[in-house]
Amino acid sequence: MYNVGDKIVYPMHGAGIIESIEEKEILGKRCSYYIMKIPIGDLKVMIPTDNVEDIGIRDVVSISEADRVFKTLAIEQNELSSNWNKRYRENMVKIKSGNIFEVADVVRSLMQRDRDKGLSTGERKMLNSAKQILVSELVLAKGLNQHEVEDKIQEYLYG
Repeated sequence: MYNVGDKIVYPMHGAGIIESIEEKEILGKRCSYYIMKIPIGDLKVMIPTDNVEDIGIRDVVSISEADRVFKTLAIEQNELSSNWNKRYRENMVKIKSGNIFEVADVVRSLMQRDRDKGLSTGERKMLNSAKQILVSELVLAKGLNQHEVEDKIQEYLYG
């Protein structure tokens, strides 16, 4: 059970802070929800408290883990599949995992591909989504603002 003020990660949405815990009636069923505010994009998300584990909710990574994430961005990417559909599916699995290192891998590989060959519209959307998820967690883990985190990502990727 999480409490107001806890920093958590919601896979596919990003990291945020629980602002409140509220009872709501939806479709005739009364449930308890975490109301989470995501720092990037000023988004609020309602998360049912009774299936947090099924959704994959987890704590935000520690400062040392966040530092490791930045370092993984600097590692040279292996050649990706030239099949767009296969690449897209593999990247989607990584993003859905909720693992920050997997999301960082997607950001790194898509940013490198964009620099080398360009991205399709679908992969550009995926990059933007993965980047938002990554940045939201690193903002909360490191206590930096969005622009500072984005600058650090660029620094580690491009030296």
